[in-house]
Amino acid sequence: MSTNNVHTDPTAIGAMEEAASHEHLKVQPDGSVVGYKASRTLRLRVELARQLRRRRTQLMLGLLVLLPIVLVVSFEIGEANPNRRQGGFVDLATASAPNFVVFALFVSGTFLLPMIVAIFFGDTIASEASWSSLKYLLAMPIPRHRLIRQKAISSGILSLFALLLLPTVSLLIGVVWYGAGEAVSPTGDAVPFGDGVMAIYAATIYIAINLLWVAALALFLSVSTDAPLGAVGGTVLVAIVSQILDQITALEDLRNYLPTHYAFAWSDLISTDIDWSEMTRGAFSALCFAAFFGFLAIRKFTRKDITS
Repeated sequence: MSTNNVHTDPTAIGAMEEAASHEHLKVQPDGSVVGYKASRTLRLRVELARQLRRRRTQLMLGLLVLLPIVLVVSFEIGEANPNRRQGGFVDLATASAPNFVVFALFVSGTFLLPMIVAIFFGDTIASEASWSSLKYLLAMPIPRHRLIRQKAISSGILSLFALLLLPTVSLLIGVVWYGAGEAVSPTGDAVPFGDGVMAIYAATIYIAINLLWVAALALFLSVSTDAPLGAVGGTVLVAIVSQILDQITALEDLRNYLPTHYAFAWSDLISTDIDWSEMTRGAFSALCFAAFFGFLAIRKFTRKDITS
């Protein structure tokens, strides 16, 4: 058996010790090294660029671009009547470009849009934990409050972009296929094209506000688990259960307290006489749920023992 001898140079070691004795790190009043600034860590543009390069982000945005095309093809195969002036959102979908956008928002508002928001927020922290990179981000060091804030802001920007992408693409395709006509509501009101477009984007902003509770719940579950699928799936499951309960008329006024009860209150915007009462209640409800779940997410993450 042979042994390996480690040879050291006493002169080199002495030189290193002397150099170390003359090195003095200046410390700021908060205990950090001089030159360190938390605001320089995890910059927003870096996080956004990183998220945009991810395959799931590209797939989600691609799906939103593809959806209006699929809807147009479906209507062409089904030979829908473009001259229809009465009926529900489905019946009026091909009446004009604004009606086509309203239909796209209507069919995607139940599952697709909540799922996309849940993916962006539910995957943001849990994915870092699943890759075992979360502890290294905190060791850089990135303060916990800044990490969760930057992650939430980047997820919010991506979610808002996705929510605006669907009506924008739908409007462009709708103008080409169905023309820039009036937006016809199920009650028979005819809204001019310009006002209809404004109503559509106002509806999109309302949808974004209404989905804040989804974002906050997904973020809370994301900091509570190391499995991104669990955070996303749990959020979507809660949304589905809420929608099911909202259909049970026996609950009566109790349904008003469900987070999805006012999900489609934006449809009141497609009218010549807009009723803001339902949207006001829906926005207030969403903000309350979002504040509650957001508080839980921040409290959980700042106290959590990070091991991955």
